[in-house]
Amino acid sequence: MSRIEVLKTYKIYIGGQFPRTESGRFYQPKVNKKAIANMCQSSRKDFRNAVVAARKAQGGWANKTTYNRSQILYRIAEVLEGRKAQFVEELMLQGTTENAAKEEVNLSIDRMIYYAGWCDKFVQLYSTVNPVSGSYFNFSVPEPTGVVAVFAPEQSGLLGLVTQVCSIIAGGNACVVLASESKPLCAITFAEVMATSDVPGGVVNILTGNRAELLTFFASHMDVNTTLYCGDDKAAIKTIQEIAVESMKRVRVREDGDYFDAKHENPYYIFDFQETKTTWHPIEKIAGAGSGY
Repeated sequence: MSRIEVLKTYKIYIGGQFPRTESGRFYQPKVNKKAIANMCQSSRKDFRNAVVAARKAQGGWANKTTYNRSQILYRIAEVLEGRKAQFVEELMLQGTTENAAKEEVNLSIDRMIYYAGWCDKFVQLYSTVNPVSGSYFNFSVPEPTGVVAVFAPEQSGLLGLVTQVCSIIAGGNACVVLASESKPLCAITFAEVMATSDVPGGVVNILTGNRAELLTFFASHMDVNTTLYCGDDKAAIKTIQEIAVESMKRVRVREDGDYFDAKHENPYYIFDFQETKTTWHPIEKIAGAGSGY
């Protein structure tokens, strides 16, 4: 007798927990017409819950020392290294060849370490003491923009997701990510890695589901500071940009291309989600010091 295969059910990741979608819906991604898993089909309510969790966690994450954030990103890479076999298996299940899957997992680990190294360095790179003519100092420094809503790359099951997430959280932001609809398995397994890697709950939240259904919600939510869209759907990009105007939300667009390319290892990816804060500080003249300040 043939048996019915029991497919794994992947939950979503919100606030450090793994709930099922409140909608009760699911879908089955398929490879060669064969279902490979049961995935939650997230709703608007799931997204709103994720934004609440992200906002609650973002302040504490931003206030950690840059060195501590670097340690935590490095810890993610360590845990991911210990689960390489599982990620390779899931990538292959989604249609990737074994050699390509191994290369993607290895580069995902290396990319996490790359951005971990920038955590305590990018501020010096993008900060400046501005020249002014007056008795004051003028400093400009980058600060995290806040909560970022992310449409993860559709064609990259792991590496594209890792590239976006680590460049966002390295700068002190929190994020809500909609995983690839066709290749979502590694996204939830990656959430399991973060849940055991000292990342505070809510800093990264991962949903699965339909991009078209959630697009307007990602762009319109008033407590999201930036929306990142990975892809080249011009209609979707235009819709996001038009809706985002209502809340003065920044929109970033990145290609859904070759994430094996070294161009994706770039500190400007961190700076994309920073605001520049300028501070004016008076210089007090010291009594009896002549012209000294």
